[in-house]
Amino acid sequence: MLDYRALEALAAVVSQRGFEKAANILHVSQSAVSQRIKQLEAQLGQPVILRQTPPVATPLGLKLITHLQTVQHLEADLGLHNQATGRVHARIALSADAIATWFGEALGRITDEVDVDLILTDQDKGIELMRGGEVLATLCADGTPINGARVDRLGMMRYRAYANQDFLTRFNLINDFDNLHKAPALIFNEDDQLQHRFLALLNQPAPQNPIKCPSTEGFIQLAATGCGFGLMPEIQVNQSILYDRLIDIAPDHYLDVPLYWHSWRSSGEVMKRLRSSVIKTAHRWLRFEY
Repeated sequence: MLDYRALEALAAVVSQRGFEKAANILHVSQSAVSQRIKQLEAQLGQPVILRQTPPVATPLGLKLITHLQTVQHLEADLGLHNQATGRVHARIALSADAIATWFGEALGRITDEVDVDLILTDQDKGIELMRGGEVLATLCADGTPINGARVDRLGMMRYRAYANQDFLTRFNLINDFDNLHKAPALIFNEDDQLQHRFLALLNQPAPQNPIKCPSTEGFIQLAATGCGFGLMPEIQVNQSILYDRLIDIAPDHYLDVPLYWHSWRSSGEVMKRLRSSVIKTAHRWLRFEY
């Protein structure tokens, strides 16, 4: 049987980014924290944490932290866990675009009940973390059901290709975007395929000059200052103070990305309330299929 004091030590070291701070919040010595984790690793026969600065959980360690959080949620339902604060913890995987647009409204309704670690990942990749047991929930573009989990279709996030006037003029894209693939294209990271999919929609090859920008705010800023074109959520651009400096390159062409909420059925009442809040908020912001 797992030693839950050791799991709590593991989770504390990862969340507090160090053994000393973990010991402080657990009210034990630093050596006690280290010893608990060593005993856990001896029991399991493999490491659960990489001892670097800051310490990082191994894939097994992440699964154990998710297991601990699931148990804590169930204990909270019984009124047994963390009675002093009534709070539980949850790791949730989602895209930076969701955080930058509408997810905060959903999360804000329950932050008095839960401490959340938001794990940024591409919307096509979040389901892999869910399948691996590394998170309690994920918001992603894959609706494939996972054993033991619920899946809710939320709606569609519409993406359009934006650039500024100077960029379109310099690359001769004002009236003809047949060579859009030759122009600098903003991508979030190596997993971001939206620009590739949009160019394929226009019967063009992959972008020849990608510019990596792992920031949603930076994406808009770079596009607004003529550095490149990029696929961005329509609702984010409409709310941006740089809205009047961005032009929809191809108004008749766009990408609608479906979004799904996956959550474990055994994750407790707080996560059920978050699920309801996510569905409610998504219906306010996302598009529906007709």
